Amino acid sequence: MNSSALIIAGAFCVAACGGNDSDSSAAQTPALPPGMQTVAQTQADARPPAIPFDTATPRVSPRVIHSWPHDTAAYTQGLAIYGGHLLESTGLLGRSEVREVDVTTGRVRRRVALPANEFGEGITVVGDRLYQLTWRGGRGHIYNPATLAPIDSFSYSGEGWGLTTDGRSLYMSDGTSRIRVVDPTGFRELRAIQVRERDSTVWMLNELEWVRGELWANVYETDLIARIDPTTGHVVGWIDLGNLLTVAERQDVTTRGGVANGIAFDSVRNRVYVTGKLWPRLFEIDVGSVARSPTRPKGP
Repeated sequence: MNSSALIIAGAFCVAACGGNDSDSSAAQTPALPPGMQTVAQTQADARPPAIPFDTATPRVSPRVIHSWPHDTAAYTQGLAIYGGHLLESTGLLGRSEVREVDVTTGRVRRRVALPANEFGEGITVVGDRLYQLTWRGGRGHIYNPATLAPIDSFSYSGEGWGLTTDGRSLYMSDGTSRIRVVDPTGFRELRAIQVRERDSTVWMLNELEWVRGELWANVYETDLIARIDPTTGHVVGWIDLGNLLTVAERQDVTTRGGVANGIAFDSVRNRVYVTGKLWPRLFEIDVGSVARSPTRPKGP
């Protein structure tokens, strides 16, 4: 047995025997050497898909109508519109919140923090209830969307990523290619949508939004939003957000770990808002330019 093996064997012995309770340094020794400690895997560890898979799928860069300041410390997980007001969910442990944000200034009007051990994720509003997922806790929160006062909580299996609604059911992503359709009253799964572009599965689906009969989904760690037919799960088009930020803004965001994420559709005013994690700006994009002026992409 070589010296490395002896070290590892010794570490296993400490773990099995419990060590000496009077030895504080021994009590702090990990059960396994650092290189052998098990790291929990999540859907976020997957490699982003090399989308688009099919050059025949329409791909557009949206026309920007307006842009406004956005909190560069906000790790944006979800956006929603309620009563003309912008609601935002942010992530990261110890920094997760649900907020009401002034669109034009980026100022946070009101906020409610999540417990420090919960990682906030997607949000949506059904009726008079604001639903918020958490990443790996299997627990979601329900608020009054007008005041952000907590109302209730709910549980689910697996990871929580994006959340939206068609006004009746909830649509929930978990970082895979599968979108769950859920009853909001009991959080019972009604069916599932498998998202594909032609013959290829599209995974790492993140923030979701229901836009004029389509499901829109940010694909994590890319600049692309998939426009999905909710009946078939087929991707009918791509929205490329790659040109929204300036070169300097993109470099800063990338350095700090930010990516495109966040879609909100104001069905009353027919407006779509998009942003990203740690992005400096919130954008209103022209829905008509996305729907009516597709251009063929040059390649993946």
